[in-house]
Amino acid sequence: MLGRLIHDPYAIEGEAGSSAGFGWLDMETTLEQSKQLRQVAATLAFADAQVSGYEIHMGVSAGNALQNPALYIADGQTSHPEGAISMDNQVAGTYLHGLFDHAQSCAGWLQWAGLQEQDIFDYEQLRSNELDRLADCVEQHLDWSKLAQYI
Repeated sequence: MLGRLIHDPYAIEGEAGSSAGFGWLDMETTLEQSKQLRQVAATLAFADAQVSGYEIHMGVSAGNALQNPALYIADGQTSHPEGAISMDNQVAGTYLHGLFDHAQSCAGWLQWAGLQEQDIFDYEQLRSNELDRLADCVEQHLDWSKLAQYI
């Protein structure tokens, strides 16, 4: 969506053909028939920050925007560029999900976006706290005696 065009030759998302993207990144994306899904570890290209997440996509992107990657995915002993940052440094795109789930990566993205001073936001701790709160609520308000016959 961030590039100039999205090609859908196999009619995966609708009728076969091409659609205009936003044009914010100098690239085009072609939807393929098979979905890519994998866990990855990466380093942000613009900050000393590690991130892990998952790639899930059917697109393959190509174009000049990819010469300025958003991150580098670790592949064994090597790494390869992934995603793109626009030449004016205003737009970033990547196939990696989970970029903000890790405090170090989230801080790197916030600094890239222009936030100079920040408290470290720890998504993992927030998620853990909220799951504990949910568990406490379920324990307090669920009538386990009524559920016992089903367990």
